[in-house]
Amino acid sequence: MSERAEIGVFGGSGFYAFLDKVEEVKVETPYGAPSDRIALAEVHGRRVAFLPRHGREHSLPPHKIPYRANLWAMKSLGVKRIIAPTAAGSLQPDVHPGDFVICDQFVDRTYGRADTFYDGPVVTHISTAAPYCPQLRALAAQVGEAQGVRVHRTGTVVVIQGPRFSTAAESRWFSQMGWHVVNMTQYPECVLARELEICYANISLITDYDAGLVGLPGIEPVSVEKMLEVFHRNNARVKELILGMIEAMPEARDCDCGCALRTARIE
Repeated sequence: MSERAEIGVFGGSGFYAFLDKVEEVKVETPYGAPSDRIALAEVHGRRVAFLPRHGREHSLPPHKIPYRANLWAMKSLGVKRIIAPTAAGSLQPDVHPGDFVICDQFVDRTYGRADTFYDGPVVTHISTAAPYCPQLRALAAQVGEAQGVRVHRTGTVVVIQGPRFSTAAESRWFSQMGWHVVNMTQYPECVLARELEICYANISLITDYDAGLVGLPGIEPVSVEKMLEVFHRNNARVKELILGMIEAMPEARDCDCGCALRTARIE
């Protein structure tokens, strides 16, 4: 497939419904079908591919998302950078609903997910010491702050299996470890992007305080209703941030994401 996009965005159809001349394409991959058709559009003169990771009807729970197919599809379209907003819960009292956290680390608590493209015969050990693209992270923080968003420039996301939320005991453990946000989709998405040498940045939109913080003044238990209320209220800000990042994104990549495989293989 010829190159048709340079930037990818994982997000719902609301992210591109307002754009003109959107072309939807069906992409086949060796790992099955992606979550949905991919929408291609031009944004600020850049070709962008949009894919709803849960499907446009939000029919795929986190543990059933075809992560490998989604990343492979983006790569096959020519995508070199991915912006990946997610809903997330706060694990720390100073990370408030409505805040954006630009994650720089993750802790994986998932299981049973297909999490690599390299099952042999060439053994490949990708480095994830710095799993998120520093150039994209800096850009996200810069644009968000300029737009008046309360941004945390760093943060560790603990990725749980889902689809259930954490118990209060689990959540307290995560908080006591010093981790900042909890989410269900960051792993293996960010690692698969790195295996394909794609720059990847997560923007965690804080929708609620997680269960371990319940009991502190003003903090109530998480519910789907409350989470969606905050998410929809802040959805316009997420769109503006993504559009601002695309407009300000430099042509050249000055990170090491594009050569992540150089020292990863044992041949």
